[in-house]
Amino acid sequence: MGLKISQVAERGGVNLQTIRYYEREGLLPEPPRLASGYRAFSPDAVRRVRFIKRAQELGFSLAEIRELLSIQISTRKECSEVQRLAVTKIAEIEEKIRTLQSMRRVLSELAAACPGNGASSECPILESIDSEKVMA
Repeated sequence: MGLKISQVAERGGVNLQTIRYYEREGLLPEPPRLASGYRAFSPDAVRRVRFIKRAQELGFSLAEIRELLSIQISTRKECSEVQRLAVTKIAEIEEKIRTLQSMRRVLSELAAACPGNGASSECPILESIDSEKVMA
């Protein structure tokens, strides 16, 4: 007998809605139903759910995870395809880091320019945000 959806969710560290969402997105195949109407998931479903969650934690989108899964199950795919996805993801992360560092720098400058008292209508932070001038 297969696993119930609640068992897959618990063992995979997600909630029931996440399992259903993964099914709708095609990341998790819909399992066969028992005569009782319950779905009978294979133990591999738990492994796949964990794979999806780990890939998400590494920053991969659902579309990218779908691609990783297709590479994983194909015997004709090469490891170089996974490496390409990882290198692309690293570049995206580095760009996000640069963007966040720029945001931090600008916000730090604005916070330092703000006296922290007085009328909000004269707040340099609000004035800068409301300005048409580019902050970065």
